[in-house]
Amino acid sequence: MTLTSVLIVASALVGIGLYGALSQQSFVMLMMGLELMLNGVLLAVVGFWSFGLGGAPEGQLFAIIVMAVMAVEMAIGFALVVAVYRKKQADTTEALETLKN
Repeated sequence: MTLTSVLIVASALVGIGLYGALSQQSFVMLMMGLELMLNGVLLAVVGFWSFGLGGAPEGQLFAIIVMAVMAVEMAIGFALVVAVYRKKQADTTEALETLKN
């Protein structure tokens, strides 16, 4: 496996995630699209670390930071989805007219 093939797979993941995030109306599917995009970025980072830096520890640290950001983003995102559902009983983006009150 080469760096080019890893980057092609990573860009495919980002593209599928972008399409999923922009085309879906369900909050859960929107979050899944965002997660796919972050996984594509993480794959690219690990590919650059493995092929470009020769296994330097800085690449591992950056990958761990990206994974931590992914976990925090998903936790905050799902907390917001649950709060919106409890307040407005809306499970799609079209059901929300405004976020006030």
